[in-house]
Amino acid sequence: MAAISTSAGLDGVVAAETAISSVDGAAGELILRGITLDSAARSFDFEAVAALLWRDLDAELADPVAVSSRLGAARLRAFEQLSPIVPAARELPPIDGLRLLLSGLSDDETLPHHLLAVAAMPVAVAALGRSERGDDPLPPDPAAGHAADFLRMLTGGPRPDSEVSALDTYLVTVADHGLNASTFAARVVASTRAGMFSSVVAALCALKGPLHGGAPGPVLDMLDEIGGPDEIDGWLESKLAAGERLMGFGHRIYRVRDPRADVLKAAVRRLSGDRLAFAEQVEARALAALARHKTERSLQTNVEFYTALLLDAVGLPRSLFTPVFAIGRAAGWTAHILEQQQAGRIIRPRSRYIGPGPDLAA
Repeated sequence: MAAISTSAGLDGVVAAETAISSVDGAAGELILRGITLDSAARSFDFEAVAALLWRDLDAELADPVAVSSRLGAARLRAFEQLSPIVPAARELPPIDGLRLLLSGLSDDETLPHHLLAVAAMPVAVAALGRSERGDDPLPPDPAAGHAADFLRMLTGGPRPDSEVSALDTYLVTVADHGLNASTFAARVVASTRAGMFSSVVAALCALKGPLHGGAPGPVLDMLDEIGGPDEIDGWLESKLAAGERLMGFGHRIYRVRDPRADVLKAAVRRLSGDRLAFAEQVEARALAALARHKTERSLQTNVEFYTALLLDAVGLPRSLFTPVFAIGRAAGWTAHILEQQQAGRIIRPRSRYIGPGPDLAA
């Protein structure tokens, strides 16, 4: 038998061809259909980036105006389908409640399934956030923007434009990021022809894992534990000496600064809050400490560091950080699912057996 090459974690293995996004870890660059993340974050709202990602996959939803109008109507449809299930999700952690609610979307739905999947995310997350406080879900406003409507459904009223703009920037920033774990999970399931909703639920299940989607909340836990400026250096040295990880630093792909971190840092600076100045001190000293302790590789600020600060500044509870990430990433998940469905071939890699051989004794 010919030798089978393997790669732990599939590092360096090309498992799909895509026109949706490109991640260059060496250059610190993220490109969405030919547009740099920095340009997209300056020029696009979430609806526009969804239209961009769906371009060439759904001709009717390649225009931002059409996406905005139809996404608002789809949020209403999602509310109709999901509201009866919300009571069953109230005792679950929000990420598990979101999985339950998304499983309630019907494959018989006549709306485009990728549109409904994206529309269902803010409806479900807002309902779960309200249920944590003992409040009933609020219906969507189809005329509102995606980010604005989510904050309104969650809090019970309109939020300041600065908060809406910051959250919208966040949703754009995390909308897609190549063949990450959740997107790959979605494409594997999509390749079996299981359908859009099953594929999105698979992606969400992968996102639940702390190695993929669970770091923003712990960044705030880290800042809380440090306490104040005088404690920064001692805290960092003790953690690094013990071999512990610093939340919000380092990335599997990027060997330089995560480009999403700078976009979100700029967005956070436009919001008020006392935590930012302290966080910037922690960031600067952490980077210096990492350079001293981790000489074998460059560990830079990643997207989670300023994600935590932004979501905290707009008033979101830490329990919703990962579900809110899913609101943005749903645009990328659905685009990759559509692209995989067009490919029409099941994803079926091989494995290399390393167990014992058959018992050949007489």
